[in-house]
Amino acid sequence: MKDITIKIVGKQFDGDKVGNEMVFVSDGKMYKRAGAHYLVYDDSELFGFAGTRTRLKITEDTVRMKRIGKPSDDVYDEGFESEMVFQEGKRFQSMYATPYGAINMEVLTKNLKNDLSPEGFGKVSLDYVISFQGAGEGRNELDIEITQ
Repeated sequence: MKDITIKIVGKQFDGDKVGNEMVFVSDGKMYKRAGAHYLVYDDSELFGFAGTRTRLKITEDTVRMKRIGKPSDDVYDEGFESEMVFQEGKRFQSMYATPYGAINMEVLTKNLKNDLSPEGFGKVSLDYVISFQGAGEGRNELDIEITQ
């Protein structure tokens, strides 16, 4: 397992313009298994995921993001988890479990660019549309950079 620094730039779009941009940097771990790179890091309150552990499984054409956590307040005892799958041109549905209940979530990946080296360092870029149980949808971009 290697120690890494992961930098994530998240952009939410309002039409064609960036409506919101967030930058998150964290230390984490990386390992390789069966041709996939796995990144594990603790997420941030900045993205609304304090107390959450995130695992990214990255292959040549797919990114799978799994978050497992426990809310930071003591009002809710239940943990939560979510899993998102990004594969260019594909639509994936899943349940988004939160301390407040589960909702249906759908992700359509418009573009996925994997520029990781064989050692797992470099950048992965995602452009996707996400919708939550009929509560609207939004376009997002994630740029994930992995360094030593």
